[in-house]
Amino acid sequence: MKIIPAAGLMFFLSISQLCCKDEKSSPAPKTIITKDTNTANQPESTGNLYSAIDLSPMDMSYFPVDYPKTKMGNPAAVPPLARVIYSRPHLQGRHIFHEVLKYGEPWRMGANEATELDLFTDATIQGKKIKQGRYVLYCIPATETWTIVLNSNIDSWGLEADPKKDIARFDVPVKLTGNSLEFFTIIFEKNTAGANLLMAWDNAEARLPITF
Repeated sequence: MKIIPAAGLMFFLSISQLCCKDEKSSPAPKTIITKDTNTANQPESTGNLYSAIDLSPMDMSYFPVDYPKTKMGNPAAVPPLARVIYSRPHLQGRHIFHEVLKYGEPWRMGANEATELDLFTDATIQGKKIKQGRYVLYCIPATETWTIVLNSNIDSWGLEADPKKDIARFDVPVKLTGNSLEFFTIIFEKNTAGANLLMAWDNAEARLPITF
């Protein structure tokens, strides 16, 4: 067995202590925040190495409601009539008007990518015939009404409110409720002629009737 000289042993112990100290003092990975200037909810990293986690989750609503679940239980189910795809900003202690939205200014009705309405069949909205297809869905809010707009600029980020690409516009009344809905929500409600497209956030809700 070899005996390590005292000087060599001291050198070895010093190097070992330095290595351990460097490992313990290494700074923790920084949280990366990717800003989206068009929404108050910012995508941020939460340890996911592949993609930032967005605080405005993407959601999808079908008509008939919960069609994918119905299809799984019954493959012969009648195909869906419509679908809306959107991202859901939330209040985070704010009120939607003056702090998030402004009256008279176009709003994408969501966050991130432009909100999309998919019609799988021709429909009628306020007497106007709307062909089957994909449409950007946005609105221009006012105190008593919202102007709901269908636009052809699909697959876009945010909102480019180009009236030349508008397909149709519809004015619907807005109702103020006693609720305070944290997440912006779009769903379909069945009615006698088809469905109401319900749009709600904070204490405001609006409905756009669609006939199929």
